[in-house]
Amino acid sequence: MATRPRRLPKQERSRERIDAILSTTMRLIGEKGIDAVTMKEVGALAGGPIATVYHYFPNKSAILAMLYERFSEVSRARFGAIIAEIRGLDDVTAAADRLLDDYYERVAEDPAIQDLQNAIQADKALQNLDIAETRQQARMFCDHVGPLIDPEKREQFGRVVFLIFQLAGGVVRLALTQDEEEGRRTIDDYRSIIHAQLRLFL
Repeated sequence: MATRPRRLPKQERSRERIDAILSTTMRLIGEKGIDAVTMKEVGALAGGPIATVYHYFPNKSAILAMLYERFSEVSRARFGAIIAEIRGLDDVTAAADRLLDDYYERVAEDPAIQDLQNAIQADKALQNLDIAETRQQARMFCDHVGPLIDPEKREQFGRVVFLIFQLAGGVVRLALTQDEEEGRRTIDDYRSIIHAQLRLFL
């Protein structure tokens, strides 16, 4: 199944049209869930015929892929700002805490993001995008922290960081199915696991 737009926007009008399609889809996801959203409805509410939606996106998965890519772009910017504050080993664990809390709060505050995240895990092609994004963010973290780590442990550190980042998505999704108190305990338990793993290297 195709997960890429048919055309990349070159003109301002095309970019505005794609932005309208994406924002409409995200709003509908938040209101009724991904499964209930149709390409026809997106086209109608985005201010144009369904043919215009298909002009840019072959199917709903392609729209979701672009929504995920935009979510990831914002995530990397927020992520980069947090890891930029790491000056030494004493800052690493606190930064990991902030990364976890920022991700949890961002997903918890937006039902559309929650539904998008769930859809990503249900679609193999989109799931591969998620894994690739995790690898990129883990690499960013390791590139910044790696020089502070014993050279002999850097390769193992990279593997552990990738696992921590990849598992965080599942932990957050689990926490959001629980009541507020239990969900917070789940996040704090995972935080303890992260701390224990980081202590092996720090």
